[in-house]
Amino acid sequence: MTSPDPFRVIFVCTGNICRSPMAEVVFRDLADRQGFGPRVVSRSAGTGDWHLGERADHRTIDSLARRGYDGSQHRARQFTAASFADNDLVVALDRTHERILREWARDEDEEGKVTLLLAFDPNASTHDVPDPYYAGAEMFDSVLGMIEAATRGLFQQLEPALRLPRTPRAFGASSGGLP
Repeated sequence: MTSPDPFRVIFVCTGNICRSPMAEVVFRDLADRQGFGPRVVSRSAGTGDWHLGERADHRTIDSLARRGYDGSQHRARQFTAASFADNDLVVALDRTHERILREWARDEDEEGKVTLLLAFDPNASTHDVPDPYYAGAEMFDSVLGMIEAATRGLFQQLEPALRLPRTPRAFGASSGGLP
């Protein structure tokens, strides 16, 4: 761990108030608990601008709190062209976000950074983390469980690289997003 540059990952959903804030918080917590907190930057953003500056949905914050996470500091952001350069990995929460992000990519390197979160959960029965926005608290808890499982898989793939000196590179989508 000789490089001062952390690995930067951004989780992307629609409005950045439900799914992607969950993934951001869960991933950051996992990195901290595993002793890699200084080596990882976890962010989130939305493809749309409807909720810019807003807190996460209260059901997101409540669901996170029920599992011991703190999502109270979140403020919604929008994914921009600069987000590709500012992050090493761009993790979409569903195939719609993945398609949008790939369309926004300006070159193969940026497109190669895009992957689906559920690609990291070998037990996932779908490719898409469902949007709980129009559902109740139970759906938020279910979505959080999906995010926790996939985030553990993502972290397991990243952990060996976090132990090595950091060298920026693009990740190929064909292998689940990581080498």
